[in-house]
Amino acid sequence: MGFNRPSKIQEMALPMMLAHPPQNLIAQSQSGTGKTAAFVLAMLSRVNALELFPQCLCLAPTYELALQTGRVVEQMGKFCVDVQVMYAVRGNRICRGTNITKQIVIGTPGTVLDWCFKRKLIDLTKIRVFVLDEADVMIDTQGFSDHSIRIQRALPSECQMLLFSATFEDCVWRFAERIIPDPNVIKLRKEELTLNNIQQYYVLCEHRKDKYQALCNIYGSITIGQAIIFCQTRQNAKWLTMEMIEDGHQVSLLTGELTVEQRASIIQRFRDGKEKVLITTNVCARGIDVKQVTIVVNFDLPVKQGEEPDYETYLHRIGRTGRFGKKGLAFNMIEVDKLPLLMKIQDHFNSIIKQLNAEDMDEIEMIDY
Repeated sequence: MGFNRPSKIQEMALPMMLAHPPQNLIAQSQSGTGKTAAFVLAMLSRVNALELFPQCLCLAPTYELALQTGRVVEQMGKFCVDVQVMYAVRGNRICRGTNITKQIVIGTPGTVLDWCFKRKLIDLTKIRVFVLDEADVMIDTQGFSDHSIRIQRALPSECQMLLFSATFEDCVWRFAERIIPDPNVIKLRKEELTLNNIQQYYVLCEHRKDKYQALCNIYGSITIGQAIIFCQTRQNAKWLTMEMIEDGHQVSLLTGELTVEQRASIIQRFRDGKEKVLITTNVCARGIDVKQVTIVVNFDLPVKQGEEPDYETYLHRIGRTGRFGKKGLAFNMIEVDKLPLLMKIQDHFNSIIKQLNAEDMDEIEMIDY
């Protein structure tokens, strides 16, 4: 798979995850650091291929992330003969009383809850490894933390529990400590949070059209593999998509109002390189792992209610580039009145966000990446 040495999180977590007897783990790890490969190895190492029932259960906050994790299981597990994956996600309809013979189940909390308690498709007392991925998103999503706790309570005491979260606000810690007994803990220092291999820039703009012009200048001056552009509202995302299509760019639009099938198809087309640019709202800030993404653009800065910066979302957005130690670029298009927000983000992560003059083509072409 192209790994020639373990990443930092793999180096620290794998000995704990593969130990006998199994140990529980709470780990802080950003996406793009190889954590999926680490917990997938843990699941594969505990599965008995001869036993035809679910033995490992992984919860992910979104359909897309569940599918992506499943792909890693299939890739890493292709030499584990007869080990198979099942997706407990919306749209995968299974009749009550069906006998599930696949050993690894990956799904979203609502559907997994339904399969376990309502349809009685999964016997939780037989689960050996329980993984909670992107726990911080679970907590933000209405009801997901309750679902996760309900599932966890039905697991046997010897089940290994692994919880991953890119950020650890107090509410995440409280949740993690409720759900994971006697854990090992791997936590990053705050200054390690932003990915050092991502160069961050900002362009001061007056209005939306101005932002678009700056985007076109950058786009015209830099060789781009693929780019993800984040907008704060669907309305802005749609407007930008139309502008770029009119200018002849190959662009796709991903928003939360699409069906699960439409979202999966758009992401697959983007992975396959059929479109070079993906324009999206925060739907895509987490878990979408496309190696060719070299540039992330914040067309709008992520803000919470009350006009505070949304630090976690900023981190996840720019983390779509610079995967697994590669270099990446992040550009922020901001109005002058939003500059204090950007400065707060810079201070929070103790990182440098340089100003860029988008009119100066020479300056743009000088960017080293």
